[in-house]
Amino acid sequence: MTATDDDSAGVRSPRVTARIGVALGISFGICFATGLLSHGIQHPPSWFEWISRPVWLYRVTQGVHVISGCVAIPLLLAKLAVVYPKLFDRPLIGSPARALERASIAVLVAAGIFQLLTGLLNIAQWYPWSFFFPTAHYAMAYVAIGALAIHIAVKMPVIRTALDGPVDSRPPAQRRGPSGLTRRGFLNLTWVAGGLSALAFAGQTIPLLRPVAFLAPRSGDGPQGLPINRTAEAAGVISAATAGDYRLRISGVGADRELSSAELRALPQHTVGLPIACVEGWSVGATWTGVRLVDLAELVGATGAHGIRVISLERGLYAVSTLPTAQSQDPLTLLALQLNGETLDIDHGYPARLIAPNLPGVMQTKWVSRIEVL
Repeated sequence: MTATDDDSAGVRSPRVTARIGVALGISFGICFATGLLSHGIQHPPSWFEWISRPVWLYRVTQGVHVISGCVAIPLLLAKLAVVYPKLFDRPLIGSPARALERASIAVLVAAGIFQLLTGLLNIAQWYPWSFFFPTAHYAMAYVAIGALAIHIAVKMPVIRTALDGPVDSRPPAQRRGPSGLTRRGFLNLTWVAGGLSALAFAGQTIPLLRPVAFLAPRSGDGPQGLPINRTAEAAGVISAATAGDYRLRISGVGADRELSSAELRALPQHTVGLPIACVEGWSVGATWTGVRLVDLAELVGATGAHGIRVISLERGLYAVSTLPTAQSQDPLTLLALQLNGETLDIDHGYPARLIAPNLPGVMQTKWVSRIEVL
């Protein structure tokens, strides 16, 4: 489309489309990078090593992941609103370059909608599908980012031309379309919608914004002031966790120990301030008291660098967590017995739970029954 053609267009202009596209591309890029990081921490390849300090890093990266994804929703809707007539232009296929462009657009739109919709439902923990969300979300992220890269490469000349000029070079009297909106007004509405989307969920990560986090499903409420994703009743562990014969089993190289709750409380106790941050984007800082994991490992003769596997009374997908070496050796990593000065609530993992710096909440195993030194 030439500059003259663009001047005769309304809100559906390459100049508007390009500016929204830049914002959407940045949001997708940030979401993709932080999502890869989170996946790598939970399912590390052999070359990947994750750090334990600063203790707030995962809280920030995952918060940014969810917020950028939420901001992308109104941006994608605005982008579709200004380009959708072009999606049905004839010919549908045309030249090889046009065929590649249209194929990339179709894949990009489908993958983008899938990623944003399933991600939003994951925040709410509502899964109206039969596939496994983490695997599907991770795989589709590559599809979306690949289609985005192709789309940008094909449209780069148009994007450059559109960004070089002002949003609207027409005389002021001719700038309002049939809807009464100017191009600048439409862009401003889009930026406001993106900002409101950020505020709607940012309170899950940023305490000062919790009063305005009007769509955040978990922003501080719960037993002992912390949200929960899974209750003890849902996990089916109430009887085992409250049994009088509970024992923590610790196994190492050539040595094993069993400790009752009373024996755990008799060991040297340490108190640390650590946030717990979940993949859904919420995080809360808290004070935890318990036994250092390195001290428990020493009870079975473990010295030097080693990995640790923590096993829950719960059965299922996330009943086992294997800690990175940095976390297993960090003195801040505890088998926590207390939360904010009180005995752990059963929904927070009574009688004992793992709390480690800079790890996703899904790896902070609750209702711990066994610790294995690797």
